[in-house]
Amino acid sequence: MEPGSPSSPAGEQPPAAPPEPVVPLRPVASQSRFQVDLVTEGAAGAAEGPKGRSPSPSPEQEDQGIAPPGDESTAAAAEEAKGRFRVNFVDPAWEEPAGSGCGVSPQQAPPQGSEAAMNGYPQNGDTLLSEGSLQSAGTTTHHYYDTHSNTYYLRTFGHNTIDAVPRIDHYRNTVAQLGEKLIRPSLAELHDELDKEPFEDGYANGEEASPAEEAVSKHVVDNKGVVKFGWVKGVLVRCMLNIWGVMLFIRLTWIVGHAGIGLAVLVIGMATVVTTITGLSTSAITTNGFVRGGGAYYLISRSLGPEFGGAIGLIFAFANAVAVAMYVVGFAETVRDLLVEHNALMIDEVNDIRIIGTITVVILFGISVAGMEWEAKAQVVLLGILLIAIGNFAVGTFIPAHDKRAKGFFNYQSEIFYENFGPDFREGESFFSVFAIFFPAATGILAGANISGDLADPQLAIPKGTLLAILITTIVYAGAAVVAGSCVVRDATGNLTDAIISGTATNCTNAACKLGFNFSSCATTPCSYGLMNNFQVMSLISGFGPLITAGIFSATLSSALASLVSAPKIFQALCKDNIYPGLHVFSVGYGKNNEPLRGYVLTFFIGLGFILIAELNVIAPIISNFFLASYALINFSVFHASLAKSPGWRPAFRWYNMWISLLGAILCCGVMFVINWWAALLTNVIVLGLYIYVTYKKPDVNWGSSTQALTYLIALQHAIRLTGVEDHVKNFRPQCLLMTGAPPSRPALLHLVHAFTKNVGLVVCGHVHTGPRRQALKEIATDQAKYQRWLIKNKMKAFYAPVYAEDLREGTQFLLQAVGLGRMRPNTLVFGFKKDWHQALMKDVDNYINTIHDAFDCQYGVVVIRLKEGFNISHLQAQEELCTSQEKSAQPKDIVVNLEHSDADSSKPSSKSVSETNSPAASQDQKDEEDDGKASTQPLLKKEVRGSSVPLNMNDQKLLQASSRFQKQQGKGTIDVWWLFDDGGLTLLIPYLLTTKKKWKDCKIRVFIGGKINRIDHDRRTMATLLSKFRIDFSDITVLGDMNTKPSKDNIAAFEEMIEPFRLHEDDREQEASEKMKAEEPWRITDNELEIYRMKTYRQIRLNELLRENSSTANLIVMSLPVARKGAVSSALYMAWIETLSKDLPPILLVRGNHQSVLTFYS
Repeated sequence: MEPGSPSSPAGEQPPAAPPEPVVPLRPVASQSRFQVDLVTEGAAGAAEGPKGRSPSPSPEQEDQGIAPPGDESTAAAAEEAKGRFRVNFVDPAWEEPAGSGCGVSPQQAPPQGSEAAMNGYPQNGDTLLSEGSLQSAGTTTHHYYDTHSNTYYLRTFGHNTIDAVPRIDHYRNTVAQLGEKLIRPSLAELHDELDKEPFEDGYANGEEASPAEEAVSKHVVDNKGVVKFGWVKGVLVRCMLNIWGVMLFIRLTWIVGHAGIGLAVLVIGMATVVTTITGLSTSAITTNGFVRGGGAYYLISRSLGPEFGGAIGLIFAFANAVAVAMYVVGFAETVRDLLVEHNALMIDEVNDIRIIGTITVVILFGISVAGMEWEAKAQVVLLGILLIAIGNFAVGTFIPAHDKRAKGFFNYQSEIFYENFGPDFREGESFFSVFAIFFPAATGILAGANISGDLADPQLAIPKGTLLAILITTIVYAGAAVVAGSCVVRDATGNLTDAIISGTATNCTNAACKLGFNFSSCATTPCSYGLMNNFQVMSLISGFGPLITAGIFSATLSSALASLVSAPKIFQALCKDNIYPGLHVFSVGYGKNNEPLRGYVLTFFIGLGFILIAELNVIAPIISNFFLASYALINFSVFHASLAKSPGWRPAFRWYNMWISLLGAILCCGVMFVINWWAALLTNVIVLGLYIYVTYKKPDVNWGSSTQALTYLIALQHAIRLTGVEDHVKNFRPQCLLMTGAPPSRPALLHLVHAFTKNVGLVVCGHVHTGPRRQALKEIATDQAKYQRWLIKNKMKAFYAPVYAEDLREGTQFLLQAVGLGRMRPNTLVFGFKKDWHQALMKDVDNYINTIHDAFDCQYGVVVIRLKEGFNISHLQAQEELCTSQEKSAQPKDIVVNLEHSDADSSKPSSKSVSETNSPAASQDQKDEEDDGKASTQPLLKKEVRGSSVPLNMNDQKLLQASSRFQKQQGKGTIDVWWLFDDGGLTLLIPYLLTTKKKWKDCKIRVFIGGKINRIDHDRRTMATLLSKFRIDFSDITVLGDMNTKPSKDNIAAFEEMIEPFRLHEDDREQEASEKMKAEEPWRITDNELEIYRMKTYRQIRLNELLRENSSTANLIVMSLPVARKGAVSSALYMAWIETLSKDLPPILLVRGNHQSVLTFYS
C-alpha cells in the first residue's frame, strides 16, 4: 500500500507518523485551482494498486457494498465511470523539495482522514472536496477527487458537479483575522469545454486584492497569543471611564449652580441626544460589515471615502494625542492643589505641573507599551476606583451634615431643591456657555470603537458597549446633578457664626435662612463655598473626601490612558492605508497584537510637548471641535449611505434613521460653534484643507464608499431624466465614437479629439477585437479595466468600449448601434485615415469605406483624421514590450527608453529615443513602479532595459514626435476651415470648440468657401454675416473662385497611376469574366464609374492643389468630407479620393455632419 492511499489494509496498524509540517489549510487565492478531466478509464484502472497489487477494500467501500477491484464487478464499474468528472486539485504547498526526484514522502503527506487531507473542508457535505485519495505524480502532489463518490453532492443534487455550495470563506478578502479566502470554481471552469484551458482566474465585481491584502494572504495567520477584548472590557469600561471625567467631580456642581437643576438636566439631556444619535450611527456602520482597526477613521473612510476619512483620521489622531496632555495636566493640577494645601510645592505651581505631568505620562507610556492586556487591567482597576468614588458620593448624601452646614451642605431638603431648580447665571455666563463647558465630558463615546482592531467581535461589542455606556453615564450625571442641587445651596460662607434660629431673620427668605444659616453677606462679599464658588462640592458631600480625590485621579488617568492607546491605533490604520505617503513608517506593528510602537512614541512626545507648555486653555476648544467633527461625519456617513441606496448598505443594527442621523450631524456642527466659534472655523478650515490635499493626491484605493454609490445613483437619475428631454440645437455637442483600438496605441488621435470634446461632449474609445473568439473575449475582460484606468490616469475624459467581432466593420456596426445610454449616445464617428491602404488587403479597405456608409446609415456624422506621419505607434510599444521582457535577463548593457503615455499594466508605451546608459536610479524607479502594480502617469518616464541597443529609424522618430503634437501649445497659428458643403455646421463647430481650449486659444480661424469669380465680394459678405450671427470669430474669409479649374496633368497622371492596380478594365475583358470579377471583387473601379465621376475626381485633385497653396502652414485643416453614393462609387475610388484630397498636408480633419443643424443664431 502506497503512502497516501485512502485506507490501510484490514487489521494493519499504520506506523506512527512524525510531527506534521505546518502547512496552510488550503492554498490561497493565487494558488488554488481545479483541473477537470473526463474519467475515460474503468474503475479497474483507477483502482489498480501499485505494481499491479489490488488494495483491500476500504471501510467506506464495504459500507457502500463496493467489491474490491479485480472481481466480476470491475467491468460494470468501469462502464459506469465513463463520462464522469474527476476534479484534480493541485496544492503547491505540498510540493516535494527541489531535487528530490520523487513523490511526497509519508512525512510530507497530510494525515489521512483529517481535514488537512481535504484541504480544510470539513467532511460534512459542506464542500465540493470530499472522499478522495492522495497520490503522488511527478514533482507535484495532486488530490484526485472523483465527484461520483461524493455522496453529499450525489444525494443532494442527484448528479455529479464541481459547483461549490455557499460558504463564508468564498467571500473573504484575505486570510487575516477571520480565516482563509477560498476560491469557488470560476464560471469558465464550469462552462468551458474540457479540452480547453479555462480563463486565468481573477476576482470579479471589484474584489481585487490590494498589494497589502495579497501579502497578507501569503501566510497563515497565527492567532495564538493575540489579546482580544469583549464588549465589557473592550468598550463599556473604556467609554464609561472617558465619559466620567473630571467634569463629574469638579464642574458638574458649578453647572448646577448656574443653570439650576432643571436646565442642568436639560444640558445633560441635549448632550446625550447628540451622543446617542452618534452612537446609533456608529452602531449602524459597525454592523454593516467586518470592522478592522482604526476607530472613527476606519468607519468614516470606508463610508465616505479616503478624502473625508484621511482628513478626519489625521485630526482625530492628533486630538487624541493632545487629549493625553489635557487629562494629564488635569491630574497634575489636582496633585498641585494638594501640595499647595499642605504647603509642599517642589518649585512653583507651573513647574510642579510640568514635573508631575512628565512623570505621569512616562508611567502611562510604559503601561501602554507593555501591551493591551496590561492597559486593560489598569482600566479595570481605575474603573473600580471611580465606582467607589461615585458610591462614596451617594452614601455621603445620607450622612447627617452637622459640621458641613456652614459650607452649604444640608442633606436632602425640599427648600434647596425648589430654590436651585431655576437658573441663576452670573458673571456673563449663559445657557450655551454652560453647555459648552459641559459637552466635552460627552466626547468619550468612541473610546471603545477606537480600538476596534483589538475587539473579538466589533460588530457586537461596539453597539452594545457604546449605547449602554451612554445610558449608564447619563443616569449618573443626571442623578449627581439632582442630588447636588437638592443638598447644597448656591452660596455659603463657611462660618459657623452665620448660624441663626430658623425663621428669625427678617430680611432673609432663601433656603439657607429657613434651615438655620444666614448667608446673605455673600451677595456683597465673595464667598468660598456653595455650588457657585467651590469646585470641591462633591468632596464636601461624600462620606470620605479623599475617595473623591482618588476618583478624580482615576478619571483623569483612565482618560489619558485611553487616549494614549487610541491615538496610535488610529494613526497606524491611517498610515497603513497610505493616504499620506510620508507617514507610512508609522504603519509598522510589532508583536502578536501588531502594536504600533512607533505611534506610541510619537503620541508620547506630542503629549509631553503640550504638557510642558502647561497652558491648554487655548487648545482645549480645538480638541473638542476635532472630536465633534468626527461625530458629525459619522452621522453624515449613515445619512449618506442610506441616501445612496446602495445594495451593500445592510446594517444588522436596525435602530437608526437616516434623517435622525442627518439631524445628529447638524447638531454636532451647531455644538462646535456653540463651544467656540473661532475653533469651529479653524476645524472646518483644517478639514477642508486636508480633504483638498487627499483629493488632489487621489490615493489608489477602492473601498466601495457611499460616495461612489451616490455618484452612481445621481448619474442614473440624471440619465433617466435626460431621456425625457428632447434634443435642441442649442444644446448640441459632438459626442464621438472614436475608433482608437487600444487607446495608448494612437495617442495623437485621442488627444486631438479630446481637445474639442473635453468638458463638452462624450468620447467613447471603440476597440474591435478580432481573431479567435475565446482569446478575444479574454483580452476584452482584461483590457476593459486596464485601458479605462489608463484613460483616467492620463486625464482623458473618455470611456473605453471593447467589442468582439469578425472584422472591423461588424465591430463598428455593433458599437454604432449599442454604445451609449439614453441621450448620452455618440452622434459622430471618428477614426484615423487608413494610411497603408495601398498595401492592405482590399477586403479591409472595403470594410473601412463601408464603415463610413454604415455611420451615415445610422445618422452619425463622420470625421476622418489624417496625420502625415500616421497615428499608430503600437509597433514602438511592441519594441518597448520586448525591451521590458529583456530587462529581466542579466546583460551587460542598459538601454533607457524615454516613454510617453506609458501604461505599466499593458507595457505598451511609446518611445522617444533610445540611448545606452547605466542608471541604477532609473532601474530602482522602475522596480518600485512594477512592485506597486500601478499605471504610470508621468509624461516622460525612464525605463531601464537590458539588452542590445535598438535605435529608432527616421520615420519612427517622426512618428513619435507627431504622437505628442496635440499635447503642446499650438501658438499663434491658424485653423483653416474649408467649409465647402453645408453639413449642418459640424465642420464649423469643431474648430470653434478647439479655439476655446487653452492649447488652441491663440489660433485664428480662417474660412475658405467655394464661389464664383464674379461674386467673390458678395459671397464673402454673406459668409461673414452668417458667421457673425453664429457668434464665431474669424480672421479671414477666402472665396475660391477657381475651384472647378482642371488640375495639372502631372497630378491627374499621378492619380491614374495610383488607382491603376484597383481598376477592373472591363473593356479589355469579356463581359462574363468582368462581371464575375466585379462580383468577387466589388471594390474594383470600373471604366464606366471612372468616367461618370471624372469631374468629381478632378475636384478632389484640384482641392488638394488649393490646400497646398493656401493652407500648407496651418496648424490644422478642417474640411468637408466628400460623400460617395453607396452602391455607385467603389471603395477603391472613394479611398483614392480621400487619399488625393488629404495627402502632403498638415493635420487634416475631413468632416461631414449628418445634415441636421448643430448651429443656430436664435436665442
